Amino acid sequence: MNLNELRDNAGARYRSKRLGRGIGSGKGKTSGKGHKGQKARSGVSINGFEGGQLPIYRRMPKRGFVNIFRKEYATINLGTVSKALEAGKLSASAPVTIETLREAGLVGSRRVAGVRLLAKGELSQGLHFEVAGASASARAAVEKAGGSVKVLATKKEAQADA
Repeated sequence: MNLNELRDNAGARYRSKRLGRGIGSGKGKTSGKGHKGQKARSGVSINGFEGGQLPIYRRMPKRGFVNIFRKEYATINLGTVSKALEAGKLSASAPVTIETLREAGLVGSRRVAGVRLLAKGELSQGLHFEVAGASASARAAVEKAGGSVKVLATKKEAQADA
C-alpha cells in the first residue's frame, strides 16, 4: 500500500448540502428556508417566543422563595460507612471526615457544605467521626459502638466565636 492509495472509510466524511446553487440542485433560491420572514434571516434567536402571546414562563405561577445562599449537605448512613469499612475503603484508626469519605467514594464530587450522619444501619466498630451534623440516634449508635462524633462548626459560627 502506498500513501497515494490511502482513503477514508466509506461514509466517514459527510458531503454537506450545497445551498443556493440553482433550481436544479433542489436547494436553490431560498436554500430550504421558505419565503421571507424572521426565520429566513440570519441571526434569529427566538427561543421561548410565542408570536406575541404571553410566553409560558410568564403564564406559570411563581411561588415561594429560592435561597441562593443555601447549603447542601451530603447524607451518609451508618450502614454505608460499615460496608465501606468491611470493604477496606475506610480505616478504623483514622477519623472519618469529608475528605476520607470522598476518597472512599461515599461522597460525590459535587459541592457540599459538609456531611450529615444518619442512623440507618448498624455500626460494628467504634469510629471517630468529624462531620457537619449528626442525628441524635446516629450519635447514640456511634457512642454505643465505642466511637465518638465531633460536630464541626461552620465558618460563620467559627467567626462569631473568635
